[in-house]
Amino acid sequence: MVKQKLLDQVRDAVRVRHLSHRTEQAYVDWIRRFILFHNKRHPIEMRETEVSQFLTYLAAKKKVAASTQNQALSAILFLYRDVLKKELGWLDDVERAKRPARLPVVFTKQEAKKILLRLEGTKWLMGNLLYGSGLRLMECVRLRVKDLDFEYNQIVVRDGKGQRDRVTMLPISLKEPLQRHLERVKAIHEADLKVGFGRVYLPFALQRKYPNADREWAWQYVFPSSKRSKDPRTGIIRRHHIAETVLQRAVKTAIRSAGITKHEKV
Repeated sequence: MVKQKLLDQVRDAVRVRHLSHRTEQAYVDWIRRFILFHNKRHPIEMRETEVSQFLTYLAAKKKVAASTQNQALSAILFLYRDVLKKELGWLDDVERAKRPARLPVVFTKQEAKKILLRLEGTKWLMGNLLYGSGLRLMECVRLRVKDLDFEYNQIVVRDGKGQRDRVTMLPISLKEPLQRHLERVKAIHEADLKVGFGRVYLPFALQRKYPNADREWAWQYVFPSSKRSKDPRTGIIRRHHIAETVLQRAVKTAIRSAGITKHEKV
């Protein structure tokens, strides 16, 4: 039996724990960089000293942000704890990346209105949904049809920050625009079904439990991508949700167009 490669073991461990594809990519990348930094030594041969050296290198030489260094540390801890089944002791002499003290950028009500007025189509709807319901960006792009409750004027956020579900309000002013939007999305979904597609990614083990649920209208994304794409894990052709960068770019353009000099990420 051929022994599984280390990075493939990391991928399997991530997927078993139902972590996101982005987390998988980040962890695999940091673990690869850790191994290359130590001249391709196998992590089983390295311990706290080598981990400390790598983290210090990121802070002192690469000048990474504190959040980046913490992500690298999380990846390495995951490797040792969940893949190699080894516990690391206290990491001594690690130079910590400094977290810059920045004040949050806050738009006034008038500035927010100016920005939203300069958005169009789906981006206008998403922007107003973020503003009116308090959704985070990724919570918005990952919304499923079943999570919109027009009767109770609420939105159910699944697996939000901290992997917790919560309920937030659905602004009454957006009910009709959302319903018209869903009519267009449903037409796209039905067209996909007719040509043999129409599947959507299902979280955790739902795909095995409900084999046909990925074709059902209720599970489709509220804001689907304009084209189908291949799932990087399974190779299945699906219509994923819209990329968050679509709205981010639109908002940046709207901020400049509105003549607002403040800078903020969505």
